[in-house]
Amino acid sequence: MGHALQVGLIALGLFAGMLAFLEVGRRLALRRLRRDRSAGEGVSAVDGAVFALLGLLIAFTFSGASTRFEARRHLIVEETNAIGTAYLRLDLLPAEAQPALRDALRAYLDARLAIYQKLPDLAAAREELARSQRMQAEIWREAVAAVRAEGAPPAAAILLLPALNAMFDIATTRTLTTRMHPPAIVFGMLAGLALFASLLAGYGMTGSRLYSWFHMVAFALVMAIAFFVILDLEYPRFGLIRVDEFDRALVELRESMGR
Repeated sequence: MGHALQVGLIALGLFAGMLAFLEVGRRLALRRLRRDRSAGEGVSAVDGAVFALLGLLIAFTFSGASTRFEARRHLIVEETNAIGTAYLRLDLLPAEAQPALRDALRAYLDARLAIYQKLPDLAAAREELARSQRMQAEIWREAVAAVRAEGAPPAAAILLLPALNAMFDIATTRTLTTRMHPPAIVFGMLAGLALFASLLAGYGMTGSRLYSWFHMVAFALVMAIAFFVILDLEYPRFGLIRVDEFDRALVELRESMGR
């Protein structure tokens, strides 16, 4: 929950900042209106452009985060299928070559599960990732030797090796996908634009000295929640929005392999 707390603090800071900018904007407008009653005329086009840009940026960042979230869940399913297929195709090997490779695939799946179970400890997760990559090379060498062994049917090489290759490829894809995030400047721009929009909104709330705190709080709260959800979707192994439940497919596969 450490990441969730950090993201929550960022969202809370944005919420407080937006309230402050709303009030600053309103006070600036009131001060200007004391000198010139027509000071607020002709600014609605600027306000509309800024709010349109803010809405567009929120839509794009949320859509991107949601797409990446779904892709990560889909890749878990793909890896489960790839490992399961490779394990089943070990049946094509001569009986004496199967036990060692079955043990190797079980250990490999344990390492793959451990990578994500160790999070948010990044150092431990990297160690498990390196271990799983070393195991890939060992599994490949053993598989190549097994399909070349005397008595191995030709179908073993044709079916098993591509299945192992797909299993390794999907692992690499998952690793790289976890590192795919928008540049930090995008989130900085989103937060900065939200604060600037708050300043403009506050500036526009000058119809009278009485104004609605409810609308100010609601505006800031909605923006802060949207920012929190976007960040949480980007890091689904650390916060409240998670993909951990999809790991159950890999756990069930591991259980079906026995000990």
